[in-house]
Amino acid sequence: MDDYAEDPPVEERIGDALRSADQTVAVAESCTGGLLGSLLTDVPGSSDYFDRGLVTYSYDAKLRELGVAREALDEQGAVSEPVARQMARGVRDAAGTTWGAATTGIAGPTGGSDEKPVGTVFVGVAYAGDWGTQESYSVVSRYEFDGDRTEIKEQIARQALRDLLDEVESTGE
Repeated sequence: MDDYAEDPPVEERIGDALRSADQTVAVAESCTGGLLGSLLTDVPGSSDYFDRGLVTYSYDAKLRELGVAREALDEQGAVSEPVARQMARGVRDAAGTTWGAATTGIAGPTGGSDEKPVGTVFVGVAYAGDWGTQESYSVVSRYEFDGDRTEIKEQIARQALRDLLDEVESTGE
């Protein structure tokens, strides 16, 4: 899908969905380096639903700012399902928002491996249900994108917004 052909763009659709549900979001980014937060704040009125974005590029930043477990980083590496899940939960809980979204991946051109080639990303989305409902949850999806570093980052950020939108829409039904 040509991301630029989406009309309205996903960042506007997620904004509308969050605003109509009276929900909020915070993001934790590694490989996208702030692009996810930038896309969200490109939309006028985004302060209605966007709380904060944390760029946690290093292991230490993920550990200290988001509470990602040292064991997950050490055993699985930053580009992994458990780390994406803990990043999304961590930013959601630190910000006190309804939603947390996280990106951790390999934008390239180096750093890939046979198991995790350049373009590999894990996108985490975490929801905070009301206390006592046990409705809080998180989901993680793995993707592989092609292109140069800038193109990969753009694809990852837009995919993360689509994943978040899918979850917001599914909880509203």
